[in-house]
Amino acid sequence: MKTKSIKNLWVHIPLILLALCCLLPFLLVLAISFSDEATISNYGYSLIPLKFSLEAYRYVFEYPQQILRSYGVTLTVTSIGTILGVLLTAGLAYPISRPDYKMKRPLSLYIFITMVFNGGLVPTYILLSQYLHLKDTLAVLILPMMVSAWNVFLLKTFFMTIPISLIESAKLDGASEFTIFFRIVIPLSKVGIAVVTLFIMLAYWNDWFLSLIYIDNDKIVSLQYLLYRIMESVTFFTQSSGAAKTMMGSMTLPDETVRMAICVIAAGPMVLIFPFFQKYFVKGITIGSVKG
Repeated sequence: MKTKSIKNLWVHIPLILLALCCLLPFLLVLAISFSDEATISNYGYSLIPLKFSLEAYRYVFEYPQQILRSYGVTLTVTSIGTILGVLLTAGLAYPISRPDYKMKRPLSLYIFITMVFNGGLVPTYILLSQYLHLKDTLAVLILPMMVSAWNVFLLKTFFMTIPISLIESAKLDGASEFTIFFRIVIPLSKVGIAVVTLFIMLAYWNDWFLSLIYIDNDKIVSLQYLLYRIMESVTFFTQSSGAAKTMMGSMTLPDETVRMAICVIAAGPMVLIFPFFQKYFVKGITIGSVKG
């Protein structure tokens, strides 16, 4: 028993050290966000704030209505986009996973081509803004990212693990394709659905580029783009000279601490959500990488 305990200890120690190495950067970011800017400039970074300060968060939340509004936009876009994205991804992945589907190869090739080639930024902008008239709408933040070819092929892998005999038996019992899909295939593919849901959710939550290109109305600006603008404004004023510094007077803007505060605000909800998907994540990626 002692020998076994010693062996387990030697296994656990490296894993604990590895976990600490992964956790320390997050703790450092959190500590810097609550530190005083002048203290960081003089003494450098520290895991424990040498001088506690909320100045960075005061600067970010100077206009709380805009922050809350952008949080609402991002939560709405992420929720709707994730639900629709998972449904469409699963609905597209399931047919090409069926060996008896006649259009399996052409449809798979069509999806694969979209991973290699795309229409480009200018044609996409013209399509969404001039033909579909989606500029300055929430739809333009949802539709372009709804389906990813990578997620389709990943989910296809999970559907292929379901025995075709099970589907044929359900057909003999009179089950329709929709019944088979929603009552048999989806429940048996919870791991794959969870992994794809996490990928789609992270893509929507972290997106700022669509707001930059298509949104001019401040009322529907996403959280990530709003934080990006705040960070750019801080960088501009801290690196500017002449007239800009005259406008600022003797005021000192928190630069490094604001960056870290923005990281905490942007990543906070996803850090809390990730543990619920963690048990599916490793298994999902492993199955998706082995079975083709």
